[in-house]
Amino acid sequence: MIQRPHQVDGSQPTLVVFCKRPALGQGKSRLAKTIGQDQAYLVAVELLNCALEDAANWPGNLVFTVSNPDDIEWANALTVGGHTVISQSSGNLGERINKIDTELREQGHNHLAFIGTDAPMLTMQHYNDVIQQLNQHDVVLSQADDGGVGIMANATAWPDLSGLPWSTENLGESLASLCQQHHLCVAYGLPSFDIDEEGDLLTTYQALATDTRLSRMQLRNMLTPLVASPTLINTEIPQDA
Repeated sequence: MIQRPHQVDGSQPTLVVFCKRPALGQGKSRLAKTIGQDQAYLVAVELLNCALEDAANWPGNLVFTVSNPDDIEWANALTVGGHTVISQSSGNLGERINKIDTELREQGHNHLAFIGTDAPMLTMQHYNDVIQQLNQHDVVLSQADDGGVGIMANATAWPDLSGLPWSTENLGESLASLCQQHHLCVAYGLPSFDIDEEGDLLTTYQALATDTRLSRMQLRNMLTPLVASPTLINTEIPQDA
């Protein structure tokens, strides 16, 4: 279901943001197990703000997808403006991506870049690289250091993604292999990483040291007590991580 439709310029790339409304006890389950639900919620809020910051600077069409239909009104009110909101259907992540990909192409979108809200190290350099490579390739992937993908972009419809090993270290390799089996030309953009577990917090904190983007600075400030004071978390983050 599409809410708040906007005129589509098929000559422009489309950023598709898969997001959940931050809520206590919802999402970031692996992170919550070690830092607690309260802190995981605060991290999720700041990560969403980073994704919104990227969306506000995206040079094209903008789509937000929510897994809960009750969050459509919330997503419509997001401050970026000029965006379309789509409620995701049932099924695993691959099935949902396939259905949204089909729906958007029926609306006139052509070059699509799919992201989540857990990769604050993505920059406009990442996005511009993907945009440029989609002019020459069917699929462009930004590999994450955990074996996943930070960006998965396509200039043609995705093959059936339902059987991929989502949320595993084999996702990126399996996705590329699947696309190649369907005779799609796969290219790789700049690498990235995302936040799934406690150890990723220190990596993010260090990586954002010189980042001057407002939401990234706010995220780093929020992470400061978590990486500096192990008493605030259940398991200490190794200082040599």
